[in-house]
Amino acid sequence: MDIELIRSDRRSLCIEITSDCKVLVRAPRRMPERDINRFIGEKADWIDIHLRKMQKRREEQNKAPETGRALSEQDIRLLTTRAKRVIPSKVRKYAEIIGVDYGRITIRMQKSRWGSCSGQGNLNFNCLLMNAPEEIIDYVVVHELCHRKEMNHSPRFWAEVEKILPDYKNRRRWLKDHGNELGKK
Repeated sequence: MDIELIRSDRRSLCIEITSDCKVLVRAPRRMPERDINRFIGEKADWIDIHLRKMQKRREEQNKAPETGRALSEQDIRLLTTRAKRVIPSKVRKYAEIIGVDYGRITIRMQKSRWGSCSGQGNLNFNCLLMNAPEEIIDYVVVHELCHRKEMNHSPRFWAEVEKILPDYKNRRRWLKDHGNELGKK
């Protein structure tokens, strides 16, 4: 299996299986390669399991009948305009409930993320969320805002999400199961 190593100013190691079945290992800039290799070795079973799951998901998507056409540039512009009206008010509402502040809000078409939160508190959201049910949009907004308290996906982070959305697991599952449908008309 090919593994791509990406070094950055992060503090910890992580492994990501991309939707096109690539294995990415993200590591701190100065971490010795032997430590990275040891980590990969320890996670070999995890990598294998998740790589198989991703390959199976891709095969199922390729077999599934095409349910609509890809969105046009105009469709994407309309979704972006709508998202710029809808998402900031949700961010304001939930930021107050959670008790956090935030920076800029950016809406754009993204291939692999529904949202993100930078260390400076800037929030990015995918315009395709406008094709999702309201409760899913709320989930993504709450998820990103909870990163203002915990910049990770630790149990503490998920506890913060659960305080606001006790059913977040169902919403998260819906997004995993149906997210690929949001980019079609």
